[in-house]
Amino acid sequence: MIKLRRNKKKEKIMSKQPIYNEEFKKQIVNLYKNGKTALEISSEYKISKATVYTWSKNYGNTGSFKINDNRSEQERDLIRLRKENKQLLMENDILKQAALIMARK
Repeated sequence: MIKLRRNKKKEKIMSKQPIYNEEFKKQIVNLYKNGKTALEISSEYKISKATVYTWSKNYGNTGSFKINDNRSEQERDLIRLRKENKQLLMENDILKQAALIMARK
């Protein structure tokens, strides 16, 4: 049985979800690729079937478990544009408030 090792860097985060290290994820993906079903893996290692499928898909596509590595160029652009839009809306609100204050004087 594979031992679960938590990522020490992220243990400080108070989360209900455990954080699995990359070695553990690779071992789960290899078990799945070698014919063990997601149901068997999920019951043996106490992880969800969806997690097994997601790790297998992500690792199979790019060889990485990181979310940013598995995003398309369009998804990255959309995220960047949404952040930029949020920043501009905030700046616009600040300028509107400053204009109101200056108009009162």
